[in-house]
This record gives sequence, structure tokens and C-alpha cells, in this order.
Amino acid sequence: QVQVLESGGGLVQAGGSLRLSCTASGLTSDNYVMGWFRQAPGKEREEVSCIHWSSNNTVYATSVKGRFTISRDNAKNTLHLQMNSLKPEDTAMYYCAAYRSAGLVYCSVSRVDYWGRGTQVTVSS
Repeated sequence: QVQVLESGGGLVQAGGSLRLSCTASGLTSDNYVMGWFRQAPGKEREEVSCIHWSSNNTVYATSVKGRFTISRDNAKNTLHLQMNSLKPEDTAMYYCAAYRSAGLVYCSVSRVDYWGRGTQVTVSS
């Protein structure tokens, strides 16, 4: 059984930084994508950034490109999202997720097989 667990959310002032982490247990191959998605109140869940576990290929939403960095630690089976220069509009519940895929062209909410429970990120102005 696959389990996905996030940590690292919190409250930060605009311009500050946070680092989210996610561990996934039970994944049985390297042909999968792991990513970060977010949902603000009253809005649909959207893609933030994804990484293909074996190729290390990454994609970012335009809104976070240059500010956020996704990375993985193979030895610890852990995913990270370093978020810098945070803005109030980054405020949302952030979800870690995984889905099976031979490659990565774009992040896809609709393809997610496994979701974490989410961690809240709040950026004050």
C-alpha cells in the first residue's frame, strides 16, 4: 500500500522561504512522477512542480518558476520543495502526490494515483 506524507508547511512573511518535504512508501518502481500541487480556498487544485523519479526531469508552473525548486533524495525516498521569495498568492494547502508514468512532459492533477493529506502554507503580506 502506497502512503504519501508531507511536512514543513507554516506561516511566513512575504519574501521569506519554506521547505516542504514528502516521503512516499510502497512505490515499487522508478517509473513514476512525484509532485507538489496546491489548492487555495475557493479555487481548483493546481500543479506546482513535478519530477520524474528515474530521469530527474522536472517541470514547474509558470507562477513559481525561478522561485521554487523541486528535488529528490533517492536514498531516503524523499521529495523536497524549496520555496523562496514567497508571495501572499502562494498561500494554499500544498499536497504531495505520485502517479505512475514512463516519463514527464507536464504535471497532471488528473493522473495522480496517490495523494498526501496536505500541509498548509500561509504567506502574510
